Amino acid sequence: MSVEKVVFGFGAHSGIDEIPELLRMAEQADRDGLDLFSLSDHPYIGGRADAYASIGFVLGRTQHLAGFANVTNLPTRPAPMLARTVTTLSALSGGRVVLGMGAGGLWGRIADMGVPRLSPAEAVDLFEEAIVLVKKLSGGGPPVTHQGRHYQVNRIEPAPVAAPPVWTGSVGRRSLAATGRVADGWIPGHAADWLSERYRTSRPIIDEAAAAVGRDPREIRTVFNLPGRITDRPLPATRDPEGRWIGGSTDQWTEELTGAVLEHGASGFMLFSPEGGTPDLVSLTRWARDIVPAVREAIAKENG
Repeated sequence: MSVEKVVFGFGAHSGIDEIPELLRMAEQADRDGLDLFSLSDHPYIGGRADAYASIGFVLGRTQHLAGFANVTNLPTRPAPMLARTVTTLSALSGGRVVLGMGAGGLWGRIADMGVPRLSPAEAVDLFEEAIVLVKKLSGGGPPVTHQGRHYQVNRIEPAPVAAPPVWTGSVGRRSLAATGRVADGWIPGHAADWLSERYRTSRPIIDEAAAAVGRDPREIRTVFNLPGRITDRPLPATRDPEGRWIGGSTDQWTEELTGAVLEHGASGFMLFSPEGGTPDLVSLTRWARDIVPAVREAIAKENG
């Protein structure tokens, strides 16, 4: 997936009993030309399907769709093993993987898994070091020795496969700056969109940190988790009193998303249900067959 391409997908929070529906949705999304699917990663929830096992299975059932954990529960997935997982998935699928990364949010539950609890600052340090180490352990080259604060590896051979793009769910200032230094994309937290205060105040931190280490900030994607209704008729208002997107008709979605790309630099959208969960099959169909092609056409027309 090139940096220039605007990508469209859907997100799911799939329980074990919802796996048949997830597979139907993923296979339909693949046929309908969507780019991505994502799964949440909460290994401390017993009824939830494991994100990486599920991603691997879905990639084996599809031909074009890429998958990622939105976002990886890093404290429970050590970076050296995570590097092996994502490079293997990339090799098996022909590169249809993104590495979604988070510093860890629900530390009470994470600690229940036997993982030592970290302070917020320590968790961000772990997060940045993990991204760096995953990239070191990808793409071939001589054996890697890394003696960091959180990870120590000694003469480990990198996988011959390139690291997938790394998109983060950064929220705090330190984590946002780490995204600017070492990541390839950003998924704003709490379903914040391009008109939100969170986006307006957070994206400059990423850009400044990127520029400070000699990176082009434009190379770092912004991909939005976007819950909302798809309605038969236009809504009187597509945003609630707090300014959050609630949805609308196909034309209203098309106008909003086209503006997000052309005016605000958006480079991807992941559809969720209005409540922030897995969209239903009817909504996914309308998203893939009506809205996404219309947005792509409008962007192409504007770009000549």
